[in-house]
Amino acid sequence: MNPQRIAGIVAIVIGVILLVVGMNSSHSVADQVSNTFTGRFTQATTWYIIGGIGTALLGLLLLLSGGFKVRGGAG
Repeated sequence: MNPQRIAGIVAIVIGVILLVVGMNSSHSVADQVSNTFTGRFTQATTWYIIGGIGTALLGLLLLLSGGFKVRGGAG
């Protein structure tokens, strides 16, 4: 298996974990109070969610681009 594909799979797993942590923390008391008064989640929760989505997308790009082989042919 291509190392780029392995890195893509690892990044997807880490991204999903970060997203799950962010979603779980959005249900905490502190986030519910913050959401009630400000209409937003806390910064930590927001960064977990954004980081999880970004890391998962990066992993998907690595996974998809890892399957293409460049064939050079001079000669």
